[in-house]
Amino acid sequence: MNHPPAARGLRRVVGWTAIVAPALHSLSDVFEWFGGFSPMQLSLNYAAFVPMPWLLLGVYAAHRPRPGAAALVGALLYGAAFVYFGHTTLYALAERTPDYATLWARLGPMYTVHGALMVAGGLMFAAGAWRAAQLPRIATGLFGAGLLVNFGLAIVPAPEILQTSGTALRNLGLMTMGVAILRRPLGVSDDPGSAGPTA
Repeated sequence: MNHPPAARGLRRVVGWTAIVAPALHSLSDVFEWFGGFSPMQLSLNYAAFVPMPWLLLGVYAAHRPRPGAAALVGALLYGAAFVYFGHTTLYALAERTPDYATLWARLGPMYTVHGALMVAGGLMFAAGAWRAAQLPRIATGLFGAGLLVNFGLAIVPAPEILQTSGTALRNLGLMTMGVAILRRPLGVSDDPGSAGPTA
């Protein structure tokens, strides 16, 4: 079926952002494993974080029909957490922070609060998207599993390389969402004159 240009454009922007931003984030993690923080690594990390505050809102908007209100609240909480995380990246750049452990030692409680917001909001969104069943279940499952791993490894002390495994799963889930959004419309037609399912 035909879709208005604005709706098609939204899907393209959201889909590509859901692929590129998490990929950059994971790449910055790889650089961090081998050399800690550096201006290049932190700049790459910040580039990945810039679109994150609105990314889940974009995925939510691409759904037809929309997931429930809890998913919208979750997208907003997840986005709010990444506004703060973007700030922490700029802080690390300005203060020449050498690694994540040093950053966390300086920002501890606030960083932890926003980490909890990210996990809670992301899980609320994942649960709503899972129930709506417009995105592939593998995508929402990977995203939710990554958040649970992030949460578990925040409670149980573990090497930093293991802590990033949750982030890698989360990013893979987002990238899979992006591919799904680009490959097919989500749900019924965006054309107001059509109530049938999309082709």
